[in-house]
Amino acid sequence: MTAPAPAGADAALRFPLATFGQVRREVASQVRTVRHATWWFVLALVLLGAGAYAAVLVPRLMGQIVDVVSGASTRSLWLIGAELLGAAVTGAALSATGFYLVARLSERVIATLREDMVGTALELPTHRVEDAGTGDLVSRSTDDVAELSAAVTETVPTLSTSLFTIVATVVALFTLDWRFLVIPVVVGPVYYVAARLYLGKAPARYAAERAAMAERARRVLEAIRGRATVRAFAMEDRMHTRIANASWGVVRKGIRARTTMLVLNSWMLGAELLMLTIALAVGYRLVATGALTVGAVTGAVLMIIRLRGPLNMFMRVLDVVQSGYASLARIVGVVADPPAPVPDSGVGDPVGRVELRDVSFSYGGGWAVRDVELVIEPGRTVALVGASGAGKTTVAALVAGLRVPDAGQVLVDGYPVSALSDRDRIARLAMVSQEVHVFSGTLRQDLTLAKPGADDAELLAALDRVRARAWFDRLPHGLDTVVGARGAQLDPVAAQQLALARVLLLDPAVVIMDEATAEAGSAGAGALEDAAEEVTLGRTALVVAHRLDQASRADAILVMDAGRVVERGTHAELLARGGTYHRLWSAWSAGRREVTD
Repeated sequence: MTAPAPAGADAALRFPLATFGQVRREVASQVRTVRHATWWFVLALVLLGAGAYAAVLVPRLMGQIVDVVSGASTRSLWLIGAELLGAAVTGAALSATGFYLVARLSERVIATLREDMVGTALELPTHRVEDAGTGDLVSRSTDDVAELSAAVTETVPTLSTSLFTIVATVVALFTLDWRFLVIPVVVGPVYYVAARLYLGKAPARYAAERAAMAERARRVLEAIRGRATVRAFAMEDRMHTRIANASWGVVRKGIRARTTMLVLNSWMLGAELLMLTIALAVGYRLVATGALTVGAVTGAVLMIIRLRGPLNMFMRVLDVVQSGYASLARIVGVVADPPAPVPDSGVGDPVGRVELRDVSFSYGGGWAVRDVELVIEPGRTVALVGASGAGKTTVAALVAGLRVPDAGQVLVDGYPVSALSDRDRIARLAMVSQEVHVFSGTLRQDLTLAKPGADDAELLAALDRVRARAWFDRLPHGLDTVVGARGAQLDPVAAQQLALARVLLLDPAVVIMDEATAEAGSAGAGALEDAAEEVTLGRTALVVAHRLDQASRADAILVMDAGRVVERGTHAELLARGGTYHRLWSAWSAGRREVTD
């Protein structure tokens, strides 16, 4: 049966953006996790409000100085000076304390949100992460978290100070003379329209910028992880062009997003001119009618002039707020709909039987694998061979559950891989690829990731079985030696042996090796291939073989071309057939003889 043609569309199903309701619910949920958060927040509001009002008293007191100098008031300058100092110090102290409480609460919320995102990402089905693209997830967990933290750090003090200063100024103007309220009544709508116009365009533009950053991260990771293939096929210029295009995409979308801020600034300049014009007109009228003294009007105008700063900060911080909100929506998009845990399937004890039934898979631009039929009986080893791009790695990813087929079924012990719970999958499947990761920490910690309860004797036995004793004996502190990025750097062969030792400790029924010995080179080829044979001994194994002598020892060989299985059989059968495998073997053997000579 032939699978239908793939729908052409986007192969990478990006994680969604959270809606406003999802963001609100998630933030509220995170706030509730902080003990006494409501009371701390109310106290912070009270302190910020009192601090803002105390700061607003400063221009009023300065206006009283004008009255004293002009003879309209008999108050003591010393007393007014003392009140000025007290208002300034009190306002600063109250505002600082209130800001500290708000910052402390917000940073705790961000910390728990970051932990939830990382935890959710680790619990996602592997094929879901692969479908979305690791670049997207990396961008959300690095760029977006950093952007959100920076936005909170910048906006919390600005928003709190600006908002309470604006409210306190309006209250102070009202208590001075109600006619000053004409200023916020007339100017307020101008700021409101400016903000609406800005918010109508900014969110989509900032979301596009963040998506472009994710695409740039994906392109960079793609080039780094596939550097060997890039070099082998002389694709450096092509990959450089792709990364450059993705980077320029970030630049273009970033400029477009910032352009909305330039338009907002134009509106703000017009609003400021209107505000000062009305303030001078109202002040002149009040002085002319004797309703207020020159000093009182001077204080009011000083308050309004000081109000320009908080208003400008409040409007301009919308730029940071929108960028931060776009990042928050992307983060919540991962955690808002966490994956439901897959229940135990009741599959029973691991057996290790693998079956692919008429499996087809597409990345979106054509079939990567098409109509593949494969059965691996327990304890048997099947090797996949073929040219680069033939579909071997895709078949390995399908068996490992990293991808879900578009058509057909991938069964392990009679159950679809995607239907296996984490416990079922761990007991049955382990994959070792060409590129392995050495975790930062002691060697013991790195090994016990596969078997937390393993004692030192088990760990040493696993290292012995993968022929790792030679480099292990050179470690200064044995199992307590720190390895990885912050410790001893293991060469590619040692890192691969460490990964194989973890597989032995995990003891799965099925092992998938995707060119697991490709990094060995001529010097380490023997030791690493012996280690690979030790790991596959007595287990079901699917081996993507880059060395045909490794394939020749398999129980069966599948030759792939353009996503299809074109030949299958044992090494002897395929050589006798004189087909594709025979040509590959002849070319590989000739190459080995040239190297040997």
